[in-house]
Amino acid sequence: MHSSFSSDSEAPMESMILGSAAKGLKTICFTEHLDFEYPSDNNEVLFQVDFDAYTKKLFELKNKYKDVIEVLYGIEFGLIPHLADRYRAVAKAHDFDFIIGSSHLIGGPWYKEDIEFVKEHGFAPEMMRHGDPYEKEFWEGRPADVICEAYFQTIIDNIRAYKDFDTYAHIDYVIRYAPEKNKGYTYKKYADILDEVLKTIIHENLALEINTAGYKYGLGQPNPQADILKRYRELGGEKITIGADGHKPEHIAYDFKKAEDLLTGLGFKYYTVFRKRRPVMLPF
Repeated sequence: MHSSFSSDSEAPMESMILGSAAKGLKTICFTEHLDFEYPSDNNEVLFQVDFDAYTKKLFELKNKYKDVIEVLYGIEFGLIPHLADRYRAVAKAHDFDFIIGSSHLIGGPWYKEDIEFVKEHGFAPEMMRHGDPYEKEFWEGRPADVICEAYFQTIIDNIRAYKDFDTYAHIDYVIRYAPEKNKGYTYKKYADILDEVLKTIIHENLALEINTAGYKYGLGQPNPQADILKRYRELGGEKITIGADGHKPEHIAYDFKKAEDLLTGLGFKYYTVFRKRRPVMLPF
């Protein structure tokens, strides 16, 4: 979950802890957003973390509520291949329990394959500017299937460049913001590249996150959706982390029961919690 230490949340950390305890959670982990080089139209610095303030507040509240709930120390890296060394330095400098790797941005001059990809599909390379599919403008004038494939490719490229994290988040995040969201979106449609994504995650012994914010966004499914989770299991994937991606108290543990029912229905017997970067497999 996130708090006001992330640029996209205004929730005080203590409110997230109290909200979690009120919902009966026994363990939570804050994973504040760190996205180096996140683009801004007005030169505002976004998605940077004040680690001194974040760490001080987290451990102060961790101790305050130690008899109520376990609070773990984490971070979410918004990965880009050429920034691997910067993320590696952050991981080394802090005693995190849990590191999430994620893809938020597509395109940019650092992404050579992207230039070739968009040329092949018949529109100008400059149209695939460095940006976040969260922005409505990012989709204007571009085929949605091309954007989705380019997003999936970022996951493969990010893992090739940097592997020192524990789970890959919301691997189909991109379809939350597509013009028609997940209408017509299936594992089968993108099977070749999604198989490569899942095999890369499994090969590097990473976990896969099931992110229940997909329900909140009206997709009727988590991220990733059921057919991708099924394929992950078929390919031998076992490690699953569960997150609501909550940015405010009302989104804590959002539709966790649906996620549990989905995972057990697909044959998963365990979910994973990381402490001091070590996975602990817990039965449903």
